[in-house]
This record gives sequence, C-alpha cells and structure tokens, in this order.
Amino acid sequence: MSLIDNPDQAKRLARAIISDIAIYNREKVERGIKEDSIFELLAEEIEEGRQHFQSRVAPELSSEAIYDMALVDVLIKRAGKIESPIW
Repeated sequence: MSLIDNPDQAKRLARAIISDIAIYNREKVERGIKEDSIFELLAEEIEEGRQHFQSRVAPELSSEAIYDMALVDVLIKRAGKIESPIW
C-alpha cells in the first residue's frame, strides 16, 4: 500500500480515525468534555490514532498539524452541545 501524499486525502483519513475514536469512546468523550479532561482521558486512543495516521501518510504530511486540527474539528467541535464549564 502506498503512502497518502495528497493533503485532502490525509485530512479525510485523520477525520475518519478521530471519528472512530469518538464513536467507540462516547462515554469518555462526554465525561472528558464535562470535566475538561478529554485529552487526558483519551490520551492512549489519540496516540494510537496518531501513530496509525503517521503510518499511512507521507512523512511531509505526517509532520503537519493535520491530525491535531482534525482532533479539534471532530472531537471538540462536535461535542459543543455537551454541558461544560469550558464553553
């Protein structure tokens, strides 16, 4: 399998990985948003996802902030309806 070298495809991959993290860890996401500890609660899953992302994209794209931006877009923005003191 060749590495992804297209930035748009890399963004889609990052969003898909993080969507899976959110889907399979709904309770952690909700608790993490409510307690402002989402990154601590999901640290292992986020790092595993990052490693998977980096293994699938070309090195020049894996060093960009694509994965981190997807974390905010998918994990945080979508959780905006959860009651939290951080909003």
